[in-house]
Parts: sequence; C-alpha cells; structure tokens
Amino acid sequence: MEILGKTNIDFIGKRNISFVISAIISIIGIIGIIQIGRGAANMGIDFSGGTAMQLKFSQPFAIGDARAALHKHGIAKADLQEIKDGNMLLVKMAGAAVGKPSEMVQEAFKKEFAGNPFTVESSTEIGPSIGDKLRKDTLIAVAISLLGIILYIAWRFDFKFGIGATLSTLHDVLAMVAIFYLLNKEINLLFITAVLTIAGYSLTDTVVIFDRIRENLHKNLKGSLHSIFNGSINEVLSRTIITSVTTFLAALSLFLFGGEVIHDFSLALLIGIGVATYSSVFVASPIVVLLEDRALAKSSAGAKA
Repeated sequence: MEILGKTNIDFIGKRNISFVISAIISIIGIIGIIQIGRGAANMGIDFSGGTAMQLKFSQPFAIGDARAALHKHGIAKADLQEIKDGNMLLVKMAGAAVGKPSEMVQEAFKKEFAGNPFTVESSTEIGPSIGDKLRKDTLIAVAISLLGIILYIAWRFDFKFGIGATLSTLHDVLAMVAIFYLLNKEINLLFITAVLTIAGYSLTDTVVIFDRIRENLHKNLKGSLHSIFNGSINEVLSRTIITSVTTFLAALSLFLFGGEVIHDFSLALLIGIGVATYSSVFVASPIVVLLEDRALAKSSAGAKA
C-alpha cells in the first residue's frame, strides 16, 4: 500500500535544522533525567516509596467529598483519581507516612461515607529504600538497552550505523522524558515500560530504513552519498507513515478508552511513536551521513598528506 507514491524530499539537507531541534529536546531530557536521579521530579510511588490503593464504592461519589474526608482525618498529601466506570477511586500517597496509610484511608472513608460502603480492589506499599533502588536500577536498565542496540546494529550493519541508531534511540528516550518532565507527569514503572517499548519500536523503524540504504549502497547506485540516503528514505517513506499511523491509532484507543490507570502510559506511547518516527528519518540517517562525510574528509586529507 503506497499512500504517497514516489517522493523526492531532501531529508539529509534538513539535518542542521533537525539537529538543532533534537539538541534542545535532548538537553531538556538530560535535565529531566538528572532530576529523576535526584528524586526531584514528579516521582510515582514506584520510585519515591508510598502507598497506592484502588477502592470500589457501591454508589457514585464526589471526588471533592473524598478529598475533604481525608483532609478531615489528617491525610492531606493524597493524590486522588476518580475512575467513573465502576465508581472506583485511586488513592496515592507518596513518601513515608506515620502509621499505616492504607488503614487510615479506610477508616476515614468508613466514617465519612457510612452510607456508601466500599471494597479494597488493590493495595500496594513500597518503602523509600525500595523506591530508590528501583529508580537506580531503571536508569541502569535503559543504559544497558542502549549498549545492546549499538552492538547489534554495529554487527548487522556497520559501526557508524550503530552510532546513528543508538543516538536516535537515546534521542527518543530523552524526548519522552523531556515532555513528561515539562508536563509534570508522574514518572513511574509504567512510564519506563513505555520508554523501553518505544526504544524497541524506534529501533525497528530505523532498521527498515538502514536495510534499504544498505541494499542501495550494495547496488553501487550513481550519485552522492547524500542522494543514496535520501533516495532510500523516500523509498520506504510510505511504509514508515503507514506503520506509524496504525500504531498511533492503537495507542490512541488505549488513551481514549483504556481508563485512568493507563492514561499516562498510553500518552507516553503516543508521544513516543511520533518522536520515534521523526528520529528514524531526521536523526538516525543524517548522523550516519555526517560520520561518513567526516571519515571521507579525513581519508582524503590523509591521502593528500
């Protein structure tokens, strides 16, 4: 299915613009990762420690009344999310708390919602030390995955391609962190799951383009390196767009109909799909061309010397 037909867009010629945009996004992402490492971002209880409960009430309730009930019983720092389908309430309390937070919440609602009984669907408690370990292990996991990518691409294609794919994937990770950091969205294990999912998606998209570039390089097509890379990207552009749109629609359905619990997860997927599509075209291949140009210039200078 070819929705665009034959195109002739100069993607490589726009690399300076794309590099500037990507550099700005990456700097914000690096700041976000530093803040995450320090625990200074909007950390979920997975990384900061705390308690999360999901309650199911027998009748509809007002979230304002629920918040007032907790305030009345000395629970002021609680994040409440209403799940309207099923009269459910998600209660999150980050950090250490005096006493047993889950029991305090239940006692507060039993007294203030005496005519609206509830059941505890799930309850999770994570200590601060466990959250700190999870945060550090997560950063290590992302670093190891990027190392694995560069080794795989270097083995399958060429070391320069490996660098391009790795920097492109790193760019996607930093972009997702940057956007979530700017939006002050919660950083939790679901977000990290989305980041690693998009890293794999981005790599797959990049490999498809690299495959076509390698095929055309082996054909010894006439023209400059720039024209071969541009031609290869244009040849698979329809495939790239179709793949991205269909995946985006799947993630959009999760975002619209998946409920509050996976709302931020599906938002991260939506952001990541767009960023990964952009980077596979405007970041990965231009980086390889840049490295090839520098290698040719260095070789030419050595020959002249």
